[in-house]
Amino acid sequence: MVVRAGREFLAIPGPTTVPDEVLQAMQRPAVDIYGGPLLALTDRLFADLRWLFRTRGKPYIYIANGHGAWEAALTNVLSRGDRILVLESGRFALGWGDAAAKLGVEVEVLKGDWRRAVRPREVEARLRQDARTAGKNRFKAVVVVQVDTASGVVNDLPAIAKAIKAAGHDALYMVDAVASLGCMPFEMDAWDIDVTVSASQKGLMSPPGLGFVAAGPRARAAHKRADLRTPYWDWTARDGTIHYQKYAGTPPEHLMFALGQAFTMIRAEGLDNIFRRHRLLAEAVRCAVAVWARGKALEFNITAPAERSDTVTMVRLPGGRRAPSLRAYCNTKCGVVLGQGLGEWSDKAFRIAHMGHVNAPTVLGTLGVIETALTALDIPHRKGGVQAAIDWLGAQVKA
Repeated sequence: MVVRAGREFLAIPGPTTVPDEVLQAMQRPAVDIYGGPLLALTDRLFADLRWLFRTRGKPYIYIANGHGAWEAALTNVLSRGDRILVLESGRFALGWGDAAAKLGVEVEVLKGDWRRAVRPREVEARLRQDARTAGKNRFKAVVVVQVDTASGVVNDLPAIAKAIKAAGHDALYMVDAVASLGCMPFEMDAWDIDVTVSASQKGLMSPPGLGFVAAGPRARAAHKRADLRTPYWDWTARDGTIHYQKYAGTPPEHLMFALGQAFTMIRAEGLDNIFRRHRLLAEAVRCAVAVWARGKALEFNITAPAERSDTVTMVRLPGGRRAPSLRAYCNTKCGVVLGQGLGEWSDKAFRIAHMGHVNAPTVLGTLGVIETALTALDIPHRKGGVQAAIDWLGAQVKA
């Protein structure tokens, strides 16, 4: 017997639920790529990206996912043999570093772990040491993610920027905001970030397929010296005056229509309201997990509450390999799709995404299904997690 008929709840950290309005925006014929409305849409999307990144820098749109945006950023500012410092706090900064290594960049990892955020003091200490190195061999860039969806951590980007400055180092500051942009505060210029990458399929509520890079003045200067540049990713080629040059060929029209509608919805709600919605719903999830964890069979992955992100929560079941059964029950019996654990935690953890097109019914419904699964599978837990989430929202969202 199952109770999953009806609309499926997608609670994975990307791709996230695409609103009906965004889907409907794509249901139209293709248009001329050389004139009129599509050119105006491109101009609008670039303006919206600048606004969302909070930058005066130059944004670029790629037909790519986040991995493509990684490569676009790396190839436009680095040269073969350059050294970069990767700040570990989960899987994805390491993935960005792996991409750099395959391009011929020398990569050093500032060791962290999956249960904590990057420590700015450790960044400063390593960069102070490197600043004494001859200029040719210094780190050319520091690479970090704002939110790592594998671990559920959020890194303190302003504090890392201050650490780079305090070390007297001139490395470019490069940030992956794929899992945070449009959900949490992000200030590219105010936080002295030189390069930011993101993508369409998470907080921007659009289908996968668009990657974004924003470049500040120092990145643009480094671009002139970079020898990893290739025709498709190259900023110089995309700065041409002809419209199709901005996409290195045919523009991704229907994904552009979708993104345009998503931006309309984002502007209508307002960034402050969006950020507060995500904070409230994330804390509702954390309230539920904190109660369940008193049963000793599950726990937060990120140990420090202040380092838990507002877009995804990773929950560990360290005593056994029960996570696949729990996820399968939620999906096949109840219609809620949870994120699986990654790496060594693939069968001992699950992830709850609360980003993008989410509201109280989707989050409370997801939590209710998880508590149902914990009960049905006899996984030890303290009951009342969903009630704790309800109590939190009831206290915060006033009549």
